[in-house]
Amino acid sequence: MKLNWSYWRKTWFCAWLASFYLSAGLAAEPVSEPAMRAIYEQVKTPFKYGVVIRGEGGRFVDCPAVFRHQGQWFMIYIAYDGKGYETRLAQSTNLLAWNAVGAILTRHQTTWDAEQAAGGPALVDYRWEGTWEISPHQGKYWLSYLGGKLPGYETPPLSVGLAWTTNLAAAREWRRLPENPVLRPDQAEARPFEKDTLFKSHIFRDPAQTLGAPFVMFYNARQQGAAVERIGIAVSSDLKTWHRHGTGPVLENGEGGRGITGDPQIVRIGDLWVMFYFGAFWRPGAFDTFACSRDLVHWTKWTGADLIKPSEPWDQQYAHKPWVVRHEGVVYHYYCAVGNQGRVIALATSKSLASAR
Repeated sequence: MKLNWSYWRKTWFCAWLASFYLSAGLAAEPVSEPAMRAIYEQVKTPFKYGVVIRGEGGRFVDCPAVFRHQGQWFMIYIAYDGKGYETRLAQSTNLLAWNAVGAILTRHQTTWDAEQAAGGPALVDYRWEGTWEISPHQGKYWLSYLGGKLPGYETPPLSVGLAWTTNLAAAREWRRLPENPVLRPDQAEARPFEKDTLFKSHIFRDPAQTLGAPFVMFYNARQQGAAVERIGIAVSSDLKTWHRHGTGPVLENGEGGRGITGDPQIVRIGDLWVMFYFGAFWRPGAFDTFACSRDLVHWTKWTGADLIKPSEPWDQQYAHKPWVVRHEGVVYHYYCAVGNQGRVIALATSKSLASAR
């Protein structure tokens, strides 16, 4: 096998630089207001294109996640039929018109994920100027999902599982990892903020091993008692065995962390990590915003205008749960919209694309 020395030199340098920042205490410093403003100007999407996916047969749809594969665009999203979640796939040639392909992760009937199976892709290229393709691990493509054995809308407890496929474009069942669930709220090492249930997870590969491992998972979780959700981190050396990172959450909002801080997506813009996430109930409504970090642990929150908030009939109640990609100079912000068309998936963009309809 031919070694790519340029890649490994770059990886070593990034790891050294991260270590330097940490040892110098620079990574913990807040990201400056001008730097935050510059990120906002790159990621803002003021033009609402409208609804792009509706559920079939009265289903709610939720949690879009977009990637590129073999020259086509695909979206993994979830559907709720009144009893539980399953995971579905859609395809597009232009990021605007989407066609449903079918289910890829259905409820498992008799096991820990008998009634809930809500997934999102793992190991997507997170670079802002990247390919948005999913990289394989051990010859397989992976997703992580929240699973649960009880029917209803996100009925706790929910845990995190993994599934894989060798064909990203096919509407066929992905195979569950036998070791599932890989992260549970009742594990001894679970921290107070995550002892009730675990929600959406986002896994990416970090070649620099900023946190000491190549695989990093961000996820939101709910504490026992009050309905508060915060975002935490787990890491893995093999994608299958996960360990919590740190003693508590890395992002929360509101006094005492009230409400929801959830559905993280991590991208890399320049020398900063950017986390897109949604907020709900620590101020009115549900909306999408972002935070920035140098080390994946210390995050500076954007306090300016929301990236997405309710403003149209189709998202008049909630506009939340982001997935953001940049392609050919245009930013596409997919989100879950709740309004006069039920729970659907909508799109906002950085440039007006209304004429493309």
